[in-house]
Amino acid sequence: MKIAIIGGGPGGYVAAVRAAQLGAEVTLIEKENLGGTCLNKGCIPTKVLLHTAEQLEAIKNDYKEIGIEVGSASVDWQRLQKRKDSTVKKLTGGVGALLRKNKVTKISGEGKFKNKNQISVRTADGTTNTVDFDYAVIAAGSTPAVPPLSGVNLPGVITSDEALALNEIPKSMVIIGGGVIGAEFAAVYGALGCKITIVEMLPNIVANMDKDIVQPLKDKFVKNGIEIYTNTKVESISKSDSGLLVNTSSAAGSKTFEAEKVLLAIGRKPATDSLGLDNAGIKTERNAITVDKNMRTNVNSIYAIGDCNGGVMLAHVASAEGIAAVESIMGRRPSIDFKTIPYCVYTKPELAGVGMTEEQAKSKGLDVKIGIFPMYVNGKAMIECETEGLVKYIADKYTGEILGLHIAGPRATDLIVEGALAIRLEATVDEIISTIHAHPTVGFALQEAAHAVDGNAIHI
Repeated sequence: MKIAIIGGGPGGYVAAVRAAQLGAEVTLIEKENLGGTCLNKGCIPTKVLLHTAEQLEAIKNDYKEIGIEVGSASVDWQRLQKRKDSTVKKLTGGVGALLRKNKVTKISGEGKFKNKNQISVRTADGTTNTVDFDYAVIAAGSTPAVPPLSGVNLPGVITSDEALALNEIPKSMVIIGGGVIGAEFAAVYGALGCKITIVEMLPNIVANMDKDIVQPLKDKFVKNGIEIYTNTKVESISKSDSGLLVNTSSAAGSKTFEAEKVLLAIGRKPATDSLGLDNAGIKTERNAITVDKNMRTNVNSIYAIGDCNGGVMLAHVASAEGIAAVESIMGRRPSIDFKTIPYCVYTKPELAGVGMTEEQAKSKGLDVKIGIFPMYVNGKAMIECETEGLVKYIADKYTGEILGLHIAGPRATDLIVEGALAIRLEATVDEIISTIHAHPTVGFALQEAAHAVDGNAIHI
């Protein structure tokens, strides 16, 4: 069985390894660096910057409280950039090692379909090779979305790609879009001394998450001097004598913000334009490749996973879809449960959610019970000076089945796996309560919030 994979990101390389484990002859085609957006221009480099920003914030705000005296602290931006690049290099090198270990053939070049069973690959030196396949998996990823605004091509208007590698920390930045990308970059550059203004068209920032866990982040941003304007539409971007102007409108009227840099953070779009999809008869909808529950396109021999199929654009979802796709190809019965996708924001406080939000559950007409436990009474959170946040359960009123878990606070992005597993196993609140949680831990708050669902929280 010959399987060709276009794209070496978290979807593509995981699919390649799994296909090789199942006995397929695998060829992976990647036009840039292994690891895709996540390792090179997304998850990993962003978190390197966030980690340093958090440490700087802790030194300035928390160290004296915990008994540590230090002098003035500042960031060596160039050294931080080197650490970011070094981390990326180690991880992408690890992906290459995995492919070699599993005897996956890697071709560096841009893949384009010739027909339903062949891909032409144009390499950097201009030569073109043809790869024959029995099955193909498209894992082409996505690119930053650029809104159709006047002025988006002005110098100083950047996307997340450029925001990771600026030559210096700007004095001011307007971030257009208050989703995950916008919030994380606001946390990074805000902590490093940049004046941040977030402009969001929706009524709330990080609008895909439960409002109650987003509120502590908003409060923290405002406390740190970050300005947030929601229900505000950007009309255009223009030049000023000292930088850029972002011209907006809202119910309150027109308002203009001036900044040295403008970050476009409205999301991402499938990277499908150069794949030659028409040559293979592959259907798309608004540039996203249409797929069934096993990630198969309308062409039986071709699958599409990750960002390019227009689903949930997260690295861990791409990996899960990659495994499902190749297991389907190899005659296995894949299992993927989209109800258990964790959504994470790596700010401080961290935000994480899985399952339904309270608003989503009520919009479906479900009768639910809510349990909330605040971090400010959690012993470990107190010890670590990270008391902003809460744990929140959404549970079925009659059965107690957990429909959603939402966390704001320290290590929320690690702890959310308990909620994902609970939903996958159709666990009830009582089963969380009867599971002994270690103390003192932040995770102990998950058990306390479960008690709170029926109004029986012990420590509040």
